[in-house]
Amino acid sequence: METFTYYPGCTLRTKAKTLDDYARASAKALGISLEEPSDWQCCGGAYTTAKDEIATKLSAVRTLNAAKTADSPLITVCSACHNVIKQTNYDISNDEEFASKVNNYLKLDEPYCGEATVYHYLEMLRDVIGFDELAKKVVNPLTGKKIAAYYGCLLLRPSKALAMDDPENPSIIEDFIRAIGGTPVIYAQRNECCGGYIALEDRAQAQKRSSNVMRSAEDQGAEMVITACPLCMYNLKKNSDSSLPVYYFTEILAEALGAKEDDNE
Repeated sequence: METFTYYPGCTLRTKAKTLDDYARASAKALGISLEEPSDWQCCGGAYTTAKDEIATKLSAVRTLNAAKTADSPLITVCSACHNVIKQTNYDISNDEEFASKVNNYLKLDEPYCGEATVYHYLEMLRDVIGFDELAKKVVNPLTGKKIAAYYGCLLLRPSKALAMDDPENPSIIEDFIRAIGGTPVIYAQRNECCGGYIALEDRAQAQKRSSNVMRSAEDQGAEMVITACPLCMYNLKKNSDSSLPVYYFTEILAEALGAKEDDNE
């Protein structure tokens, strides 16, 4: 059984519990062990780019160091958490001044210098299990379902640090959809912003952005939209003018693996 250090993040404890629940149920069905650090803290939710800002990144470093100590890769599922943790790991691996400041502050048993490998859950499915092997484990294929993948802003960018997929023409979620038997819908707005971060400042603009995303998917025949981002989930469901259903990708994964019913018992 492959073991990962698992960082759920704050939102998966509250508003996005289903994203977490189905991630865990699916991992169990796939023979993946998720070991949660006992003392993780909020990742901060957004990555600050100021060169002299380290305080907001320390919790991410502690989580990365926990994975190093456990000698297991780190896995995340929330797009925002993944973005923060992966960028932090990239910067501490490539910026000696930043690494020095972090380690001087944390005073760990030994310095952390980017040793942990960080996967998003989707990357684990693609790069560790493999989509061909995933397809063999499907017991309830989503045959005939036209599914639109919504990437949003945070899953792919900045592409140099996240290095998950082509930020302009990604395929990882579409390949995931094919692996579980569905039909991916390619649409123009799949990697455009939903307006999530401006919802409080300018809700009308957020409504326009999220509605554009959903309309773009509908126009191409989508029957549902899937995402990995709790903020995108909220915005697409609450701020758009569409009735198209939106699900976390982990929920349809659990359904395909026959793990959804077990999780809800």
